[in-house]
Amino acid sequence: MDQQQAPDTSLHFLDYWRVIRSRKEIILAVMLLVLVTTVLYAYSLPPKYRAQARILVREDVLDVPVFEREFAGGWNPYFLKTQFEIIKSRPIMYTVAANLDLARLWGEQYNANKSPLSKENTIEILSSSVDVAQSRDTSLIAILVKRENPEEAAKIANEVAEVYREQRLSVKRGELKRGIDAIRGEVEKQRERVNAQEKEVERLRKELGVSMLSSGGPAGTGYRVDKIRLQQLEADRIAARVDMLYRKAQMEQFENMTGSELMESSSVIVQDQEIMTIRRQLVDTDVQLKLMLETYGENHPDVLRAKAGRDELQKKMDSALQGLKRGMRTQYEVSLARLEALEAELKAAREADIVAEGEKFLPFTKAERDLELERSVMQAMEARVRQEAIKLEVPSTPVELIDPAEPPPLDRPVEPRTPLYIFGGFIGGLVLGIALAFFIEYLDTSVKTVDDVERYLGLPVIGVIPQKVRPMIEDGPDSPYAEAYRVLRTNLLFANKGVPGGAFAMTSGGVGEGKSTTLFNLAYVCAAIGDKVLVVDSDLRRPVQHTIMGMQNRFGLTNVLMRDVPIEETIKPVPNVPNLHFLPSGKLPRSSVGVLNTQRMRELIKNLKARYDYVFFDSPPVVGVSDASILASEVDGVMLVVQYRKYPRVMSLRAKRMVENVGGKLVGVVLNNINIMRDDYYYYYHSYYSNYYYRAEPSKDETTVKPA
Repeated sequence: MDQQQAPDTSLHFLDYWRVIRSRKEIILAVMLLVLVTTVLYAYSLPPKYRAQARILVREDVLDVPVFEREFAGGWNPYFLKTQFEIIKSRPIMYTVAANLDLARLWGEQYNANKSPLSKENTIEILSSSVDVAQSRDTSLIAILVKRENPEEAAKIANEVAEVYREQRLSVKRGELKRGIDAIRGEVEKQRERVNAQEKEVERLRKELGVSMLSSGGPAGTGYRVDKIRLQQLEADRIAARVDMLYRKAQMEQFENMTGSELMESSSVIVQDQEIMTIRRQLVDTDVQLKLMLETYGENHPDVLRAKAGRDELQKKMDSALQGLKRGMRTQYEVSLARLEALEAELKAAREADIVAEGEKFLPFTKAERDLELERSVMQAMEARVRQEAIKLEVPSTPVELIDPAEPPPLDRPVEPRTPLYIFGGFIGGLVLGIALAFFIEYLDTSVKTVDDVERYLGLPVIGVIPQKVRPMIEDGPDSPYAEAYRVLRTNLLFANKGVPGGAFAMTSGGVGEGKSTTLFNLAYVCAAIGDKVLVVDSDLRRPVQHTIMGMQNRFGLTNVLMRDVPIEETIKPVPNVPNLHFLPSGKLPRSSVGVLNTQRMRELIKNLKARYDYVFFDSPPVVGVSDASILASEVDGVMLVVQYRKYPRVMSLRAKRMVENVGGKLVGVVLNNINIMRDDYYYYYHSYYSNYYYRAEPSKDETTVKPA
């Protein structure tokens, strides 16, 4: 059983299309409303003009190499993207706003009291007006500014280019200045050591009574091998001392640095290519991560992958910096060990020299040599400071304004893009209309399909009647919708287990579901086939059958039940419809209690069934009227009329239960007032039977067709 019901719960593409077709008026109305609103909004926007300034961006190198030839790093695919973000950064925007006094100008433009805008509001407006783009396959960056005033747009574009250029120069100068300041600090310390050593040399000279100071040349006359060896050792010692102190100063400076300060200084002082490469990769990764965060969430796989890559680069940077520190310390220790070895060897040579020269010159010579060493170290460090200072003064042009911005023509605004707005409004309105249609369809609990009837009511559908059906007395048996009633008659026959004839009542859950027209047309079809049919208008409060047939309602069912008039005098043949007779409802008396009771109806139905093949009772709605319950309990079967998309399914379900509670037999449901042109399912259903009937041309005595 579950396998048979599974298709009922599945949805097909045509189910969605059926909803769209049935609610197309809502979709079109919403789409037109959104489209009109979008068009009005587009034409209400002020025109905006775009100015463009183009700049050439290079990496940081001197215009003229001073001491050695400088080479730019390899091609960096993220360099220009990084510069895009720098150009649009808040420091750049702050400077541009301050230089052009935009807070005051825009305050006069946007504020009613002409007061200046706040700093944050000014930056927000400026940032939304500025955009950057790369000229294809070049190092040119276009700075694009959109404003209502074309001259203002050009002025802002040129100012952004100028402020960015100054920012690039200041960053490079700042890096060089930090490196120079670090070296200058060590020079001052070295100068203090030189002064102390000079005082020591002077003290020893006076104390030992040395009349001549050795200038480092060989003592005495002649060229002794030990003197030449001593001078060579002394020269090596001086070089080792200079190297050791330089590396020591460099090592101490770097050991006191951490984080970004260490990373920036290492690229200036040490010129380590690996660290510079990792640094550029870190900057590029940060830019890429920022761009991805603007598009994706924190937990997006690409974002997590970028963060992991960034962490790995940071680990490499930390490892490289620690390796740099260890390398510097190792170089310092090697240099110190070399110096100590030279000093040890020099000491031995000096002891031999002291024996030769005498103990008098030993302290003085040592002090003099130490003084020369300290002076050499100081001179080397001063030379490096001067070299870097010269580099600081040499011009560098990392940014060059190639194409200054000019005010665009007044007849060429870039916004609003009205066609794009209209297209977006059309698409948005269509999507919103479809969404609203599906929402309304979700809220609509009325009966829409045969499956709804079978699923919620548990009854078979014995007839599907199209919309805008008229009584067949007007159109005749060749009416285009006559086949729907022939199918209804056939299914009624099968529902009655193939036994022709009987008394049947047609009722509904609510008023206006079309039961009266449906009953008359069913009776008309049965009469046209040859059955002797009687239509009884048992809706005593709202009779309509006499109006359909154009007959009088003076005497009828009420008179028969009250035994005022014999039944033979109340039943009349319907004009121009052979085999069809009509029993009107009659005038309902003021005291109608007990008129339509069970015993009288049982006797009447028995009498009428003996005279006619079919007796059809037009019953009032079963919900709220007791007459329908009495009829349902006495007739051979009850047909429940349910109007398509009118009442909630609960009402039809309640009508079914009321009929069953009084012992009535429900033979099936007639689904009425179907909009054939809107619903594809019913369109094909109706077309099949119509085409089948007209093409097959069945004989008049054919009374059965394949049930629906």
